[in-house]
Amino acid sequence: MAKAPAKVPTKTPAVRAASAAGPWLYRGSDVPQDKAWVFGVLPNGLRYAVRRNGVPPGQVSVRMLIDAGSLYETDPQRGYAHLIEHLTFRDSKYLKAGEAIPAWQRLGATFGSDTNAETSPTQTVYKLDIPDVSPAKLDETFRLLSGMITAPIFTDIGVKTEVPIVLAEMRERSGPQTRIVDGTRAVFFAGQPLGSRSPIGTEETLNAATPAKVKAFHDAWYRPDNAVIVVAGDADPQALIARIKQWFGAWKGAKLPGGKRPPHPDFGAPKAPVGGDPANPVGEAKVMVEPDLPRVFNYAVLRPWHQVHDTIVYNQGLMIDRLGIAIINRRLEGRARSGGSYLSASVESQRISRSADATLVTVTPLTDDWKAAAKDVRAVIADALATPPSEEEIAREVAEFDVAFKVPVETQETLAGSKLAEDITDAVDIRETVANPDTVYGIFRSSIPLFTPASVLEHTRALFKGTVVRSVLITPSAADGTEADLRSVLLAPVAPSSGSRLAASSLSFKDLPPIGEPGKIVSAESAGLLGIERIELANGVRALLWSNDAEPGRVIVRVHFGGGYAVIDPRDAVYASLGETALMDTGFGNVGREDLDRLATGRKLSLDFDIQDTSFKMSADTRSADLADQLYLFAAKLAVPRWDANPVVRAQAAARLAYEATNASAASVLQRDVRWLLKDGDPRYALPNPAELAKASPDGFRRVWSALLKQGPVEVDIFGDFKREETVAALERTFGALPARDPLPATGFAPRVPAPVGDPLTLTHHGDANTAAGLVAWPTGGGNAGLHEARQLELLAQVFNNRLFDAMREKIGASYAPQVSSTWPLDLPSGGYFAATTQLRPGDLTAFFAATDKIATDLATTPPTADEIARVTEPMKQLITRASTGNGFYMFQLEGGAFAPEKFSQIRSILADYSQIAPERLQLLARRYLVADKAWRMQVVPGK
Repeated sequence: MAKAPAKVPTKTPAVRAASAAGPWLYRGSDVPQDKAWVFGVLPNGLRYAVRRNGVPPGQVSVRMLIDAGSLYETDPQRGYAHLIEHLTFRDSKYLKAGEAIPAWQRLGATFGSDTNAETSPTQTVYKLDIPDVSPAKLDETFRLLSGMITAPIFTDIGVKTEVPIVLAEMRERSGPQTRIVDGTRAVFFAGQPLGSRSPIGTEETLNAATPAKVKAFHDAWYRPDNAVIVVAGDADPQALIARIKQWFGAWKGAKLPGGKRPPHPDFGAPKAPVGGDPANPVGEAKVMVEPDLPRVFNYAVLRPWHQVHDTIVYNQGLMIDRLGIAIINRRLEGRARSGGSYLSASVESQRISRSADATLVTVTPLTDDWKAAAKDVRAVIADALATPPSEEEIAREVAEFDVAFKVPVETQETLAGSKLAEDITDAVDIRETVANPDTVYGIFRSSIPLFTPASVLEHTRALFKGTVVRSVLITPSAADGTEADLRSVLLAPVAPSSGSRLAASSLSFKDLPPIGEPGKIVSAESAGLLGIERIELANGVRALLWSNDAEPGRVIVRVHFGGGYAVIDPRDAVYASLGETALMDTGFGNVGREDLDRLATGRKLSLDFDIQDTSFKMSADTRSADLADQLYLFAAKLAVPRWDANPVVRAQAAARLAYEATNASAASVLQRDVRWLLKDGDPRYALPNPAELAKASPDGFRRVWSALLKQGPVEVDIFGDFKREETVAALERTFGALPARDPLPATGFAPRVPAPVGDPLTLTHHGDANTAAGLVAWPTGGGNAGLHEARQLELLAQVFNNRLFDAMREKIGASYAPQVSSTWPLDLPSGGYFAATTQLRPGDLTAFFAATDKIATDLATTPPTADEIARVTEPMKQLITRASTGNGFYMFQLEGGAFAPEKFSQIRSILADYSQIAPERLQLLARRYLVADKAWRMQVVPGK
């Protein structure tokens, strides 16, 4: 079954006999079937699973799985599984070259999100999410998909066109992070195909691809008895099955020698080191020097992968494993917070690509001394291997597990069909089953008696025993150590660190003092939309409340306060970035970070925080039972903030370690700098560099944020499945008890896009010499009065994106995924921009800038065609229709509405603005904003 703990299995705790019959996914398992699924097998061997699901309404999600990925390739075929994925979308029986993307867009599906595919080492999955289904749409969907899968057309021109696109994708993923992933894979899976089988392939094999070579891989693996089709959506399951039979029932697959597909390849197994110590089998090790990356020490305890019997007992064992790991990770985090030698460390267990069963340990040192950090982490683990955990520790993690498994039960009606379909494809991939949330929770509850100190110790010890232990050190300096040093660190004896165990204590909300004297509601009125209520408290706090059952079991809370970036002094810019990371961790009153964790035990509570242009925002997804306490946490942060130094110091260390990595590729430099550069160099939007971080201090952090937390109006938005009267009372006790707020300072904040200065602004990166990035931005506008124009500019951006995609990817293969977007700040009078970005080869930058200039000129000169309009308005219409069935859509559109009631009238026009527009209107917008002499250009090129 797929991915515990999100899916662990079964509803009925009683163990029953494993079935040799029944649905194909459950054969050999005693996990009760999720009865919402209908399983079957066609005479040609194609397996299917279908179910009715109405989230979102009107959508059908189709997943077509081919049980073959990069591990199925021969050496000359490396990259072909992924290349076929591309070619399948290019040319097939019912979709000729260049027709696939427009065809799916006309059906309302957005390319890249609603229509996509993924290739992994073990499978290839085609993904379609089709909105606003009708019988005709279903027929067309299955017809087009059947042609893609069963009858793609491989031509010389298709291969020659698509290979450069795949190579562009390879370039965009290149850089130190990819080298680290590939290098670590080579060490951890030495001697196995997985060690060298990245799905992207190699330049040599891709450039050698021909239609015949590609077809040979397709003939071998794209066969009905090696495929699964999964459909979940708002349609009759029998109607879905009928279409599967109609369009895939005649599929036979290519004729092969012997008449059968090849046997699945042997993925090998980890091998013990020759002459090593069986009790401590430390094997391969590698030091990887990457000047732009922080130090990280990784090691893996590896065991052979084997097919499991996905039974109730097996899943109970998984739960004990995860309990032991959770205890270790909590101890590791506690030691790091209290001043350990590492910034962070974690342990996880994975069954990887049917190649190994692994326990993975990751250590990020706080300083250059990675050996001390590794020793400290190993000491925490050694303690977990030497002595059973306490009953209190187990009880704490069991409470966490309980809420993790119970929340899906409470919210299962909100599970999207796309997620449910992917659960099946994941299960097929790992050779396990699926179970509904009730089943998962049932088996968890039945497992609680098994969570004894002795059983947790036994399972933890098993997790750290293996065939071989392999390690990698990522470091900016070759002087940090050798491979022999890595082995020595792992072989060195360590004394168990019992000090890492967290002291047993309890803390609950009833132990906390009240925020203050509860306030009273002074006004409550209908907002005139969907039953949403606008409330004002006596202290000036305002709220939007919408109690509804659209998403059972879920409540969304957003708290907007203060003035955001606009009120932060530019001289204090470093504290903006540190605030996003550390502010919530500093606690409140007498409650520190560890106390916050204890309060959250067994609860669905969160403390997310981010900064917007003109407000600060605290966010949480919670449930009705925890809503009052969630409100207390947020209100207490404003009323009685705490100023622990440790979270700030850790945030500084993390930011310092991460900063150099931003120089590692063209994309990372662009991502780091584009936001503040497009604000004309405003430092508040910049990522602080190490020199700026070094000047920051906990005292400075307190000075800045203690003032900011007191300023400006407060709006609390609560949408979801909650009880109105109880929530109003909780608001009165929490936000209603806040003291009067300080006024916001006048800032005159009006950011602007910089004026063009001739040649593009040029920045450099330290990564691969064959990669670059480019950006073109035109200033637009800002302000709520321009809302309709802002929405229409987004449609213009999508038309522009389709043309740029065709010019840069399809015609010259220079870029894998160029992006065009429009940004229009509704709460600022200026600062909006229309921008095109891409990654490409340095030599293709000229072509990119020329293409953007030409497209901008053409759009201003000639209106887009009716088909171009349809290709962007239909997917946008469907996207809005689907999104508007959930509370998150309305909360995003209406945020600030407690103080700005015009938001409620503006939302009524959203569908019309995005789905009804004349070509001449888009031409007018292009003529108004895409002006050649206002275009600001930036490029990121390799450094010397």
